[in-house]
Amino acid sequence: MNLLALLLPLFLINPSDSAIHFRINQLGYFPNETKKAIVFSKAPVETPIELWKGNTRVLQAKAKSVTNGNWGTFDYYYEFDFSKIRETGDYYLKSGKSGDRSQPIRISQEAFGSHQESLLEFMRQQRCGYNPTLNVYCHQKDGLSFYGSMPDSSKVDISGGWHDAGDQLKYLITSSYATAHMLKTYELYPKKFADQYDAMGRKGENGIPDILDEAKWGLDWLMKAHPNPSDIIHQVADDRDHRGFKMPDSDNSDYGWGQNSYRPAYFANGKPQGLNKYKSQATGVSNLAGRCAAAFAIAARLWTYDADFAKKCKQMAFSVYELGRKKEGYQQGNSYGAPYRYNEDTWNDDMEWGAAELYKLTKEAGYLTQAKGYALKSSNADSWMVRDTADHYRLYPFINMGHFVLHEFVDKKFRKTLEGYYQEGIEYTMKRGGRNPFAIGVPFIWCSNNLVTSLAAQVILYQKMTKSNVYNDFLIAQRDWLFGRNPWGTSMFSGIPAKGEFPTAVHTSLYILKNIQIPGGLVDGPVYMSIYKSLIGIKLTEPDEFAAFQNNHVTYHDDTGDYSTNEPTMDGTAGALLMMAHWGNGGQEK
Repeated sequence: MNLLALLLPLFLINPSDSAIHFRINQLGYFPNETKKAIVFSKAPVETPIELWKGNTRVLQAKAKSVTNGNWGTFDYYYEFDFSKIRETGDYYLKSGKSGDRSQPIRISQEAFGSHQESLLEFMRQQRCGYNPTLNVYCHQKDGLSFYGSMPDSSKVDISGGWHDAGDQLKYLITSSYATAHMLKTYELYPKKFADQYDAMGRKGENGIPDILDEAKWGLDWLMKAHPNPSDIIHQVADDRDHRGFKMPDSDNSDYGWGQNSYRPAYFANGKPQGLNKYKSQATGVSNLAGRCAAAFAIAARLWTYDADFAKKCKQMAFSVYELGRKKEGYQQGNSYGAPYRYNEDTWNDDMEWGAAELYKLTKEAGYLTQAKGYALKSSNADSWMVRDTADHYRLYPFINMGHFVLHEFVDKKFRKTLEGYYQEGIEYTMKRGGRNPFAIGVPFIWCSNNLVTSLAAQVILYQKMTKSNVYNDFLIAQRDWLFGRNPWGTSMFSGIPAKGEFPTAVHTSLYILKNIQIPGGLVDGPVYMSIYKSLIGIKLTEPDEFAAFQNNHVTYHDDTGDYSTNEPTMDGTAGALLMMAHWGNGGQEK
């Protein structure tokens, strides 16, 4: 190792007291929107900040001091507003005295490009069964049944679907939401998505938008997960999967039938489950059934490409929703050798969504009545947005889409109620954002980035419901956090923007074993230091490049050893699609 490499960590940990740091949205800004950079330093910034375009200074002003808290070892925070600059082009910020400069700043109506397609690229490489990124088939023996209506270890076909994250488990908890979210995103933004890949995820058009191809990959698996009216499979494999980094077609995990062989398929029976020490809690199956019903009902409306498939989706929506009615309650994930699982314990929000989508599909009054009933029970009781913290995935999904869908079909008074649920969450997170210089409104629980994208989606949907842009500046602040206006100056999506600072050392096998970097994956994001220190098996593999910008409260690492902050997830990425489509292709609903 050379001398510079040895000294680099010291420079990172001890930046000059006079250095000025700029944090901006690396993707850029639309000409007519709010544009605010964060500026911070260890010493007061008393000289003006300058905005340059090439060799021309276009703006000079003193940055506004931000006094609502600090971050890390930096005591002086400022906000530099350059919203008045609307001319398109490439810019940068500069300190007139020190000469410190920001990353490039782009102002363009095409600033966000078509990165909704980049997120789909990540989703394709998460596919199980046939993986188009690797051109391999994996997990063809999924699976053998447990807790179902048939004898344990009976063969069931639950191949396909998506690997959940850097591991190779499959969950209906997350897959049902990812599928339904993609379908709803397409329904809202049908002209924002291209047709560049076929149904198998291979390059080439097939007459169907790629987001629907990906959603169908999920729908096909959801159908396998509901093989008859009384059964639903909620998980394939468990934490016995965690045997180091491995390629999916040579899985070394052994569940009792040898390596790269059968894996357990856990049926949801509404009761606590677990084959070893750690038992889940469960009271029913409605969380799974409601989201699946929503996905199938949306698909039945959208699938003009195949009438038989649309009819099957409609039948599946009826069947799985009725199962949710019969077995009201929630199903959690299963673990084996570790205490970590998906601890979801809410379900009224999911049944509201399912009922509302079924009403939109059928116009049968019973579904509307049921959706309204579930809405009042869910209200904000199922939402993390009105709390200072929450357990990992307990209040899932992280946005109640049912309120938005139902809003279209109820009277003015009930609409105000639904709008109020969304507004209460937005207002609460705004107050939280007012306590830090970045205006970020989420608690830093595990997968905090999923909360940010869900908060952004909720504001977008609130705008659609009320035709009001009153929270637009707050929305932009949440968006900008994800693309670099954060303490670490990094995007939270792999490969976005291509020439910017983004996660590279992601916690995935494809990167570790093959050095394959897939753009579009949303990493888990910053966590409270108390969470980071409590998790099993985290060990950084390299010096922390962001050491100078950490604090004792919240941390983020671009390091393969930190699965708590730098592991991209399938449902997190799918859950960011609505937000990305909203701003993609010029930010207009085309």
